[in-house]
Amino acid sequence: MAEVKTLPLREALSKELTWDLSVIYKTDEKWEEEFNALQGKISEVKDYQGTLNNGSGVFLKALETMLNLSRKVSSLYVYAHLKNDQDTANSTYQAMNDKARYLIAQTQEATSWFEPEVIELEEDVLSGYFDTEPELTEYRHYIEQMTANKAHVLTSEMEALLAGASEILSSSSQTFSLLNNADLQFPEVKGEDGKPVQLSHGMYGELLESTDRNVRKEAFKKMYEVYASFKNTFASTLGASVKNHNYQAKVHHFNSARESALADNHIPEAVHDTLIEVVNENLPLLHRYMELRKKVLKLEDLHMYDLYTPITGEASLKYSYEEAKDKTLEGLSVLGEEYKGVLDKAFNNSWIDVVENKGKRSGAYSSGAYDTNPYILLNWHDSLNHLYTLVHELGHSAHSYFTRNNQPYVYGNYSIFLAEIASTTNENLLTDYLLETTKDPKARAYVLSHYLDGFKGTVFRQTQFAEFEHFMHVESAKGTPLTADFLSKNYSEINSKYYGESVEQDEEIQYEWARIPHFYYNYYVYQYSTGFCAATALADKLLKKEEGALEKYLTYLKAGSSDFPIAVMKKAGVDMTDKEYLVRAMAVFEERVDELEKALNAIEEG
Repeated sequence: MAEVKTLPLREALSKELTWDLSVIYKTDEKWEEEFNALQGKISEVKDYQGTLNNGSGVFLKALETMLNLSRKVSSLYVYAHLKNDQDTANSTYQAMNDKARYLIAQTQEATSWFEPEVIELEEDVLSGYFDTEPELTEYRHYIEQMTANKAHVLTSEMEALLAGASEILSSSSQTFSLLNNADLQFPEVKGEDGKPVQLSHGMYGELLESTDRNVRKEAFKKMYEVYASFKNTFASTLGASVKNHNYQAKVHHFNSARESALADNHIPEAVHDTLIEVVNENLPLLHRYMELRKKVLKLEDLHMYDLYTPITGEASLKYSYEEAKDKTLEGLSVLGEEYKGVLDKAFNNSWIDVVENKGKRSGAYSSGAYDTNPYILLNWHDSLNHLYTLVHELGHSAHSYFTRNNQPYVYGNYSIFLAEIASTTNENLLTDYLLETTKDPKARAYVLSHYLDGFKGTVFRQTQFAEFEHFMHVESAKGTPLTADFLSKNYSEINSKYYGESVEQDEEIQYEWARIPHFYYNYYVYQYSTGFCAATALADKLLKKEEGALEKYLTYLKAGSSDFPIAVMKKAGVDMTDKEYLVRAMAVFEERVDELEKALNAIEEG
């Protein structure tokens, strides 16, 4: 009988393949000392409550005390959560992680008064502070971010009432989460080996990628049978969530929920409108790709459950971690020596926790704080997907490193709107490098389909979600009841428009709205699409060596939150209020479809 392969214990791993967290705290005992010290500092922030009107000196001291506490708590949390993630079964680190999270909650509560109190200051008083206290100059944009939406901030009493009711107003989202993740019972379906498999959210994604069409079809139909049976309940939770977004916008004097949601990052609504407009104009490109998928899979009818199975079969490219490091350095060489220096630090200074061990958290991420390294968690397996994961997370970590080494703490972070651009730019550069260095048609087809499926899922699909999300908010604001039948009918129509005549509009897809958690996030999904397109445009500029492209890109990586996100991207060379970056991304998608057709023809001829 073959020996069952087991995961190694954490302590058995080579130090070269694990991250070094001792540069944050030398020992767990040092962490405990800092934790105890910080608990005592929370009250110091509270002491400043009600004093911001007492002059610029007090204002500066209150601001710096608050930021210093936040800075130290961040490092404390990063150490604890990374230690916990490297071995989630370790009770010591479970406890440390819980303590760190509790300290964050205490800190947020202790500092929650600051922003409302800043906003309540008279404009001439606040501007006078900056005139009389030179050390406040560094914090000008930070305060501007707080006061930019001053017209939409209610009195302290009214904001307190809304904050107190927030758990009630957002309860529909929590109800959806519990129903979707805990209470729904999914049936068993047949796996590729013919044996029963318990259907679940995670397993559903795997089964849709199966090369056995019967497996895909059964999983698809059984999944939506469950959602169809609860469609009225899901319509109720989603409708209540949309009403909450609209209500919050109305009482804060916004014209719409979208205007309110985008105002947090000072994003013009034109960015959202332009995205939907350009994607709709380019839907024939998606239709063409769907027709190609139908042809390659040799299907008379292409169904919604046929859109995720790989059209080129099993992966023809695999890389060990050492090989992946070399490919990363070669593929990202267009970013120059300064960027390479950061990659060298990542590989040589123990930023990356590489291999899977018993109890280690699954998946991959980049994490860190202003005073720590931008660490990366991986669970490495030799594959092309894991090479892409490596360059993706290095994009995040490099972005964090450049930001923290070029900005003061107050601007040493960046918004979600900007976050995925750096990581996805790296993926685009890797794709181009692999295509330049790979001659085998089958391998080229695999790389190309990987890219095109990523574009389909991130740009087209997420824009479809964004369009439907906006439709729901507009209709609800007009007083239209968001019934299950109304949502299903309109979702089916928009889905049909996006995928075109090549794809059969299976009856079950009308219920997809019921299982998308992002519809509760209040205008979040569009950022996936804009970020991917901005990254595609930036990579295209870098690869074509357009004048100043690299310098502008590094400026973006170093900017942090020192300016509003739209302004940061303009400095990078992408105006996200203009459609040019979206048009450019669509042109790259079209080029890749052309290349895939050539590669597939070469495979047939060879």
